[in-house]
Amino acid sequence: MEENQSWDEFLVPYQQAVEELKIKLKGIRKQFRKENLHTPIEFVTGRVKPVDSILAKAELRNIPLKHLETDMQDIAGLRIMCQFVEDIHEVVRLLRNRNDIKIIEERDYITNKKESGYRSYHVVFEYPVQVIEGEKIILAEVQIRTLSMNFWATIEHSLNYKYNGEFPEDIKLRLKRAAEAVFQLDEEMSQIREEIQEAQHMFSYSKRSSTEETENKKQP
Repeated sequence: MEENQSWDEFLVPYQQAVEELKIKLKGIRKQFRKENLHTPIEFVTGRVKPVDSILAKAELRNIPLKHLETDMQDIAGLRIMCQFVEDIHEVVRLLRNRNDIKIIEERDYITNKKESGYRSYHVVFEYPVQVIEGEKIILAEVQIRTLSMNFWATIEHSLNYKYNGEFPEDIKLRLKRAAEAVFQLDEEMSQIREEIQEAQHMFSYSKRSSTEETENKKQP
């Protein structure tokens, strides 16, 4: 943040980036649905970090205000919710293939969950925003998670405020257990989906074979 620059002026490019990226990501979802394909993106949300949160994090991480643009990665933040864990990896693949962003860091908290039990996939990237002065490159972060992971994370985040980040040990343990239950639910739903797809494939194959056999019998 430059000296004598107002917060409103400083945050404009981040607000623009969030709105543009939301439209682009929702556009991907629309394309999948238009092709009658399963979309890995269930819905997208985005926000610009409030000023008080920026100041609190800057103080916690010892980030000078003049280094916010380079040292704080999540002033512009997006969240992509998916139905299944495998959808998360598909979204990451889609992001890697885009030409309008440059990924600079990936953090896989699904394979390597946090101590709290938190699971999500974070991608930090550079994104070009067109402003009056020309092109401005900003940092943005997208968190990709399943609906159930998001439910857990939202509740845990809310409780964190009530306990000022210091959970009693029994609450920590119960939250971890809840996180594991959430992940087991995701895995179970993925298995159910896979079994249904396999059954549909077998039914389709059986129906096609039966039709071909009937047609062959009709031929002289």
